[in-house]
Amino acid sequence: MTRIQGARAQKAGEVLESHVETTLRAYGYFQVCTQVPKKGRKDLLVSSILLPKRYAKQVHIGTGIYKTDLFVDFFVVGLPVMPSGLIIECKWQESGGSVDEKFPYLNLNIQNSYPAPTIIVIGGEGMRDGAIDWLRDRVNDNKNLIAVQNLDRFIAWANNNL
Repeated sequence: MTRIQGARAQKAGEVLESHVETTLRAYGYFQVCTQVPKKGRKDLLVSSILLPKRYAKQVHIGTGIYKTDLFVDFFVVGLPVMPSGLIIECKWQESGGSVDEKFPYLNLNIQNSYPAPTIIVIGGEGMRDGAIDWLRDRVNDNKNLIAVQNLDRFIAWANNNL
């Protein structure tokens, strides 16, 4: 992948994240922790009780299966049906690449290291055949993975759950 392709892929991933963030804001969630270092965001997020519906981006949740720092795209708190919070991960792949190759690693981290239920929002049409189906099949196997959705399905889910 060239630098230009990599920059485009990163930008497309950021666009997907911005749509998720817009959805959270539409349902009354407020972002906290924008100036706090990534490793301190979870503590501040949990302790910010003045805002009942809140989220933070790029939150450090501990260490993963490789014993390295683990960050999630969004950590949302204030959902009555999810007292431990909700993690949202965004994965974009427009053309052939390595995002879908990372699904087993992501699944194992969700299963073993994530402290809250997790939704994965998928975007782009570059995933290998069967990769998204494989990941969706993990919803039944993984106690923390509650859904794998495209952006439209995530918004529909938000209509009923946020």
